[in-house]
Amino acid sequence: MALTVQKMLAEAEAAVPRITVDEAKALVGRADVVFLDVREPAEVAASGKVPGAVAIPRGLVEFRVDPASPAHDKNFDQSKTVVAYCASGGRSALVLKTLKDMGYDKVRNLGTFKSWAEAGGEIEKV
Repeated sequence: MALTVQKMLAEAEAAVPRITVDEAKALVGRADVVFLDVREPAEVAASGKVPGAVAIPRGLVEFRVDPASPAHDKNFDQSKTVVAYCASGGRSALVLKTLKDMGYDKVRNLGTFKSWAEAGGEIEKV
């Protein structure tokens, strides 16, 4: 049977813990945590991001988190907890499942940037 988007999302959401905005707020600024915004650049520019978050569109994440890649981003190493979010929670779940497959054991899905903003989370304008 072919893999569908719904099946991929269900598998990703089952594999990656979802956290609340309050839990995420407690992690902002910690040296052992990296926030990952996987929205497109125009989305981030329009609304801002979680303070200190690294903004990498979903299609480039694997290249930026792999230490063997020439495009590796030094913010990422497998000892850190990665907290990702996007607009709907789907892209972040898929990315985090991929990171788990790549050896990142400490991954958490914040879900949506909108939930962060609506709960009074601080916003860094870009």
